[in-house]
Amino acid sequence: MLVETKARIGVFAIALGAYLPQFPSLVPEFKGQYEDFKKTLPDTVEIIDGGIVTTKEQAMEAGDRFRSADVDLVILQLLTYATSYNMLPAVRDLDVPVVLVNLQKKKAPDYANTDTATWLGELYACGAVGEMVADLERAGKRHAVITGVVEGGDPHAKAEIKDWCRAAQVRRRFRDTNLAQIGRPYPGMMDLYIDETNLYHRMYLYTKQFDWEKMWAIADDINDEDAIRAKAQDLLDTFDVEGGGTVEKVWDMARYVVAFERWVKEEKIAFVASHYDGLAKGQAGVLDSMLIPAFSMLIKQGVACAVEGDVKVAMAMSILKTIAGMGQLSEMYSIDFKEDLCIIGHSGSGDADISAKKPTMKIVDVFHGKTGGGYLTQFYPHLGPVTYLGITQDRDGHFKFVVAEGINQEGPIFTFGDTNMRTRFACGAREFCDRWSEAGPTHHMAAASGRHIDTILKVAKIFNVPVDIITR
Repeated sequence: MLVETKARIGVFAIALGAYLPQFPSLVPEFKGQYEDFKKTLPDTVEIIDGGIVTTKEQAMEAGDRFRSADVDLVILQLLTYATSYNMLPAVRDLDVPVVLVNLQKKKAPDYANTDTATWLGELYACGAVGEMVADLERAGKRHAVITGVVEGGDPHAKAEIKDWCRAAQVRRRFRDTNLAQIGRPYPGMMDLYIDETNLYHRMYLYTKQFDWEKMWAIADDINDEDAIRAKAQDLLDTFDVEGGGTVEKVWDMARYVVAFERWVKEEKIAFVASHYDGLAKGQAGVLDSMLIPAFSMLIKQGVACAVEGDVKVAMAMSILKTIAGMGQLSEMYSIDFKEDLCIIGHSGSGDADISAKKPTMKIVDVFHGKTGGGYLTQFYPHLGPVTYLGITQDRDGHFKFVVAEGINQEGPIFTFGDTNMRTRFACGAREFCDRWSEAGPTHHMAAASGRHIDTILKVAKIFNVPVDIITR
């Protein structure tokens, strides 16, 4: 990604201190288990190590480390039975979920040959889970439990831990990067309007305001011909250009992409919400004509670029790009009542990573509903499972996720240059449209190939926002 972030995961383990002098063999046993467990965490996260905790004082020290690092998530390894005072001081002052990892070392007891130390060290992690959840509930903390086994490997437990780490990456991305708002939302689309201060308080995302005069001049000092040529080739490798593409044909566009990439890195921007409603003449017209493919190149590299100034769909695109590797802006287009499926898509910038074949770029005289004309891009999303994510707000400014899973099916699509998908939902097209609309999302949503509701639920728990599941 153009702007890299790494989730910070607070990790610690607990055991009952009274066991250790009674059974000295547990000390090296627990140290080995804890070190092995930390190695299973993906290298995409930064581990904030709280160590093995057996006293209230050690728990407080771990909590100090976690607070100082501003962790995005806490993962607690349960080594054996422990009292909850080993846990609570470490998480009391944090506003992130605690994932209780209950991995038993052995698949099953050798009943005749198991002594007390072996039982406590290799077969008894499950004894403390209920106590921990009970006290997390009383403390008002969000939580999750992962139960599994070490011996022989446990793909389910490993996938769940990896999923939580991926979800935590969303929080870090929102917290460490910025949103660029260029211009203002499309006039009259009041569902898109947003209070940027409320956005910062509730979702940690800071908004930087930019006007179009600055953006028109963004490429004025880009003169590195080698960099421009390389980016022009990148554009040609990404898109099939109608009428044939050449480096010279996309040269000015490549210049702007190079400039945008530098701007993104300097300003630490991972989200862009833009809308241009000017006269589209002179330099403004040049930039307006090439914004769609230029922003598509940023999306390809992890920067969520939303049309019509929609901040909330930029957030949804970024979430899916982070957890699923792609985030395509979409909206309801039509219903095919004969086939009982929804046509879903959007004009404008898109994500090449969702496309099953090379996207196309073509010139149009007019951008429908907007000023000017220029390059449109069309992407061809993969067939098979697809996830949609919308983000909306209630009357008090609280955010809510709206999600659905469906199946993209083969068949005819519109040919006027917009990306669109033929999606079948388990509840039927008519029922889906009713349910989705009743959830009150903005009229935009993000899309990604695959089924991702389970991961989105983890993201929602980290941000402490509700989720409406429409269908899956």
